[in-house]
Amino acid sequence: MTNSKQDRPLDGWRILVPRGGPWGDGVAASLRSRGAVPVVAPLINFAATTDQAALDVALTRLAAGEYDWLTVTSATTVDVMFAHRAVVPRRTKIAAVGETTAAALQAVGYEVAMVPDEDNSAAGMAEQLIALEAEPRRILALRSEIAKPVLSVLLQDAGHDVDSVVAYRTVGVPVTDRIKRDVENGRINAILITSGSVAEQVREQFPLIPDETLLAAIGPRTARDADKAGLPITVVADRQTVDALIDAVSSHTLPHAADELAP
Repeated sequence: MTNSKQDRPLDGWRILVPRGGPWGDGVAASLRSRGAVPVVAPLINFAATTDQAALDVALTRLAAGEYDWLTVTSATTVDVMFAHRAVVPRRTKIAAVGETTAAALQAVGYEVAMVPDEDNSAAGMAEQLIALEAEPRRILALRSEIAKPVLSVLLQDAGHDVDSVVAYRTVGVPVTDRIKRDVENGRINAILITSGSVAEQVREQFPLIPDETLLAAIGPRTARDADKAGLPITVVADRQTVDALIDAVSSHTLPHAADELAP
């Protein structure tokens, strides 16, 4: 007979999932399979780019097969692609910056050809693409308004023809009063921190997080971003994947809220 604690290591946990959409649904399902109660509360969403015409032209060219590669550096970019019903022809390969972004792409039906082996950053993705492609290629780089064009610059310096297009602006999504109360009174046992933007919203929207609440970052890079945002991370996944993040939380004992410990 299997050990139920091994099968359901997160029994009794209530865990905040900070993104909605297909990706958020997938994370919630993974948490449920381990016994947790997921609380899906999107803290960030995308707003329209200030240059919609440029994005429309780029997506039209993408659908027409004009690009050899499409680079995707965030799960939010996938939300934008899904909302625009972006068509990626078979001849165009997709590079995802990390497993989280790759999973988001796959969740809505896009095929991923490349994820950096080690460095899950724009620079790491550029380095691997440059190593793969000796000949100049036509590349579409979709990015957020706040992202520095590191990827595009490195690819252009290596001789590739890059269209760097702003796909969206990141905006905070205010949570309900109930979720804010649940975080502040310790009813939420863990909060998943999946990006620097999420870390900033957690810091801003939940100024009073109990010390017992686990703040779990999806990899060292996100942990560093959270630190810059002034958020004290307690758990860091060793890889930038949802499975690694959930594993990292699962290795901890269910924390008790301060009010539950009071006599």
